[in-house]
Amino acid sequence: MKKNIIKFVAFLVTALPLGGVGGGLLTSCADMLDTTSELVEFEEDNTLNHPTDSVYSVMGIINKIQTIADRTVLLGEVRSDLMSVTDAATTDLKRLAAFDFSEPNKYNQVSDYYAVINNCNYYLAHIDTAMQRRGRKLFINEYAAVKGFRAWTYLELVKAYGQVPLVTQPLMTEREALAAMNGSKAGIKEICEYFINDLTPVAYVDMPVYGNIGNRPSSKFFIPTRALLGDLCLWAGRYEEAAKWYADYLNDKKNYIRVNASNRVRWATPMVYTSPSGAYSVTGDIERLAIIPMETRIFDGIISDLDNIMGSTRENRYFYQLEPSEGIRQLSASQVHCIEHKTDIATDTVYVPLTGMSDRLLNGDLRLNAVYRISSLGSQDPYSEYSSSTQSISKLSNGTITTYRSPMVYLRFAEALNRSGFPQSAMLILKYGLCNENARLYVDSVEYASSKRYINFDEIEFTRENTIGIHSRGSGDSHCNAFYVLPQPQSQLATRKDTVDYQIPLVEDLIVNEMALEGAFEGYRFYDLMRVALRRNDPAYLANAVARRQGTTDETLRQLLMNTANWYLPLP
Repeated sequence: MKKNIIKFVAFLVTALPLGGVGGGLLTSCADMLDTTSELVEFEEDNTLNHPTDSVYSVMGIINKIQTIADRTVLLGEVRSDLMSVTDAATTDLKRLAAFDFSEPNKYNQVSDYYAVINNCNYYLAHIDTAMQRRGRKLFINEYAAVKGFRAWTYLELVKAYGQVPLVTQPLMTEREALAAMNGSKAGIKEICEYFINDLTPVAYVDMPVYGNIGNRPSSKFFIPTRALLGDLCLWAGRYEEAAKWYADYLNDKKNYIRVNASNRVRWATPMVYTSPSGAYSVTGDIERLAIIPMETRIFDGIISDLDNIMGSTRENRYFYQLEPSEGIRQLSASQVHCIEHKTDIATDTVYVPLTGMSDRLLNGDLRLNAVYRISSLGSQDPYSEYSSSTQSISKLSNGTITTYRSPMVYLRFAEALNRSGFPQSAMLILKYGLCNENARLYVDSVEYASSKRYINFDEIEFTRENTIGIHSRGSGDSHCNAFYVLPQPQSQLATRKDTVDYQIPLVEDLIVNEMALEGAFEGYRFYDLMRVALRRNDPAYLANAVARRQGTTDETLRQLLMNTANWYLPLP
């Protein structure tokens, strides 16, 4: 315990967050971690009042974020119901999947999060926000960006640990760090409330513009503030505020964000089910709204290990450590895929058979089939050091970790709308595509009168031709699917409110399933289940799902997860 505390303190007491832009994307800040450095002992002499200092400092913070990048994905997926560990998995991954923290685990390093936070705190405490040039505040963009980094890191931290020290001032001595660690802890709601207030004043400040760095657009290195505010409000239970922030972000005339109708995979022709048509990609710059840029060579700094964990490489001798679970395979195969078939005479809806395909992954929704491949290498020498099969997941993209992707923002928007009492508006996002024409067709006048302020999107940019329901990205033409509809009670209820209250949890179930189909393997799933389980005060919502990751219920695991304390990593 003492060793863990010392390590925690050592990373809290970091020096200036200076980084460089050199041979790689970001150079190391390791030389700044010495707590005996003059930069720490005389930190009052170190002000950030020059543009070069500010840019290097922001790059240094991104360097720190690289350290936790893989973990943000793994903590959200390894503990979920969508991935299973293989025999080749490390002991740390196996214990993470089993929620076993009886031994030290490489993925339980809280100090790495506080290294980011302390660097952000130092920057925010020392940047000269009053400095102006030609009437413009010189560092306001970087100031807003660093506030976003800090809030995002705290949200990731508290989701993983449940209760954490809320430290908003730079810690420059071991005494300060020990006091902070041993002080009171803040939970998810408290963390969210604090950072909602902290971020709101900079919600509409543009992010810095540094051009391309390492062949990547630096504009995507930063957390989109309004999307993050939506997330914070969603976790805090402030649903209409969440809907407002998501709508503001997605419908911003500077950069309209749609669910692009051309990015989908489907059966195009009835009765011919040999090869799906269309291109489904989640790694393009149009969909990826924000990323953590990783190095491509270990020589340059921190590289992602997700390719070696989730895929087959020469480095891991093709032995992948995680694979899609039976749970995601069953969920994908259970979806009803339909085709709107138009002829000169009529338009029909054709439902694709749920079974009987040449490959099980072709049953139901096609997104899993589009991103996942497993191939046999044939018979291997029994003494071969290489696996007999290879796996690839195309969501892994050149060492780049995605933090925000447009369909996932839309799904959280749907979650906020639904919980605000607007289930029909939420179904627009799932089934039809969010545009004013669809809103007028599929949202009744009573709901539309209240929800219009959130779903009134630009008429020219958002049309029925260029946006689709997210379920249509893998399950065909969902707008005509009679099996994918707004749930209705079997008999008329006493009031409209009773009907809406009946619909909200059922639409929420549809949204959570869609989050799994669309966002599998990206790091969201465990936390999506957690958020809904906490909202409903129902631990079984998470426990039942995770315990069935292998297709049948693991009762021991289910009982473990019925205790919400076991959802979180232990602090040192």
